[in-house]
Amino acid sequence: MSVERGLLCYCRAGFEPELAAELGERAAQAGIAGYPKTQRGSAFVQYVCDDAQLLTQRLPFRSLIFARQKLVQLIELPGLGAAAGARPDRVGALLRGLESALGAPHMRFGDVRVEHPDSDAGGPLAGLARALGNALRPALREAGWLTPQDSAARARLHVLLVSGDHAIVAMADPSDSTADPLGIPRLRMNPQAPSRSALKLEEAFLTLLDASERNAWFGDNLYAADLGAAPGGWSWVLMRQGVRVISVDNGPLAQHLLDSGRVEHLRADGFVWHPKRMLDWMVCDMVEQPRRVAARMATWMREGWCRRTVFNLKLPMKKRWDETRHCLALFESEAGIPLDVRARQLYHDREEITVFAQRSSR
Repeated sequence: MSVERGLLCYCRAGFEPELAAELGERAAQAGIAGYPKTQRGSAFVQYVCDDAQLLTQRLPFRSLIFARQKLVQLIELPGLGAAAGARPDRVGALLRGLESALGAPHMRFGDVRVEHPDSDAGGPLAGLARALGNALRPALREAGWLTPQDSAARARLHVLLVSGDHAIVAMADPSDSTADPLGIPRLRMNPQAPSRSALKLEEAFLTLLDASERNAWFGDNLYAADLGAAPGGWSWVLMRQGVRVISVDNGPLAQHLLDSGRVEHLRADGFVWHPKRMLDWMVCDMVEQPRRVAARMATWMREGWCRRTVFNLKLPMKKRWDETRHCLALFESEAGIPLDVRARQLYHDREEITVFAQRSSR
């Protein structure tokens, strides 16, 4: 049993070094000493520090790029259950671990999630996680750790199964984390979407914008440009939001987009074309060097060609955190105006991050 406190963050498998570097740099900027613990391919990073509550306040989940989920770690149980040869008592071990970390049940959690890493090693644990969750929930209620009914307003208890006999117990602030299991939004591919890239923009709107922003920033009488649009996945998402779209690409678009009457196909180079007046949105998912994309997106914001943008930056195989920092700094510097910038590596992203930016009033 280990009572190392700190943050527990989930990420895309293979991007643990980027998340560890991001947490380390952000913690240092906040003046909080600590160190990351992770293994390549594990799909999570632990950041150990003396004051986890202060660190989680200074590193809001929305500001993190490579984290799918942010939790405050309570305790690690590397020997979960009974000794070898006996039937494992995982529920009892978890209850004892909670009491060791927090004392007597003086607080009640609103929900409990038993999860596994989204990794090759974690996938086979899905069945055990479900079974343990079903057994743990009533035991937590009986012990006084869980509210009689699930409550989305209260802190959530998370149990991450690293293996069958190794768990990390953590808690989540519902206003500073995601309610999606494993930090993964459940989106389904619509058969009408021209490409799977549509899922990236759908996830970007759900993840990088809040409900009030989505309600205010979409609808009729709004106009957008989709740079490098073919075959039209992102244009299709915008069209479904009620936006009229100029799809800029020398390649062909899906015919049903053109038949909709809400999409205009302009055969031009997305790195050259620009509108004659300010548009409400510009989106871009072109396969190009990330610094070139960041510079062009900055030009759009500086010249007032759009109010808001969502674009992807394709990252190199090495030094991806350094490239991310450089590209975002380049974008903000060359834009030359105050911006509200949010970035995240989405579940449907691969070797890339997705950036939202809008002109800021600050």
